Amino acid sequence: MEKHRCGWCIGDPLYEAYHDLEWGVPLYDEDQLFEFLILETFQAGLSWITILRKRENFRAAFQNFDYKKIAQYNSTDIERLMADAGIVRNRLKIKATITNAQQFMKVQDEFGSFSKYIWGFVNHKPIQNAVKHYKEAPANTPLSDTISKDLKQRGFKFVGSTVIYAHMQATGMVNDHEVNCFRYNEVKL
Repeated sequence: MEKHRCGWCIGDPLYEAYHDLEWGVPLYDEDQLFEFLILETFQAGLSWITILRKRENFRAAFQNFDYKKIAQYNSTDIERLMADAGIVRNRLKIKATITNAQQFMKVQDEFGSFSKYIWGFVNHKPIQNAVKHYKEAPANTPLSDTISKDLKQRGFKFVGSTVIYAHMQATGMVNDHEVNCFRYNEVKL
């Protein structure tokens, strides 16, 4: 018998693998949190599957999402990235990635880690929702509004409430797996 998955991922092996192995797993690793934050910002206005299909290209183009290196990027790097057909070539999002790397490190300096900062909004424990069908999950919440506002005040770019809620879902800050999905209980802490 096949396992029940959230409806949004069914039918595409890449989507299903992402769902089964990554989406909604509580994530505390700084490098991975930064990667997801950047991928979510590039996803704004596009489908997530588009970003997933380009993920390895993004990793190569952005030096494996090394935020310390990205924070030092200059106009030459921006032009190199604008010429890279393997990624989403959006100048504003590329510049935002550099800015976000710089702000990410400022948050680390202030809080000890980005993980402590971002997980502090949920008291370091994932929110357990009870979504019956993936279309019932919200695109944003008052909490994602609050986090978005705080990040913007800290100088982050492309971190609207919807982007932040998607980040919360992806990194397990909120469990929005459908309750009958096999991953719902597996990612529960």
